[in-house]
Amino acid sequence: MLRRASAQIIRQVVRHRSTDPSLILERSINRVQLLGRVGQDPVMRQVEGRNPVTIFSVATNEMWRSGEGEVNTGSDVSQKTTWHRVSVFKPGLRDVAYQYVKKGSRILVEGKLDYGEYVDKNQVRRQATTIIADNIVFLSDNIRDRT
Repeated sequence: MLRRASAQIIRQVVRHRSTDPSLILERSINRVQLLGRVGQDPVMRQVEGRNPVTIFSVATNEMWRSGEGEVNTGSDVSQKTTWHRVSVFKPGLRDVAYQYVKKGSRILVEGKLDYGEYVDKNQVRRQATTIIADNIVFLSDNIRDRT
């Protein structure tokens, strides 16, 4: 085990100090912040041999004026709602999300984007975009959200 750890450290040092472009590791960022309302109560799923996951959806809204006039001239306001699938794998956060996230509550989700494929029940291959949450901030504070 010590040998493996030493080999990993040496590889990292070589990659860090090497002038060979194929060995240099670049830093990158995959961060998402969503502020919206929960669309459904969370469900917890577990696939055989894997850790459970809590899944729910969050809606975000985008609004804009669709008239040529100024703000006070009565131009139409348009709105688009986008639904996001959120998955929570972190053990502590997963359980808190399952217990306290409720349909209609306002939350802030921080995490990363994940793209994947699955085969639906009709054997059609589909693509899915998921937010893998690593932090959830509860913003609603009313009685409906606590029950």
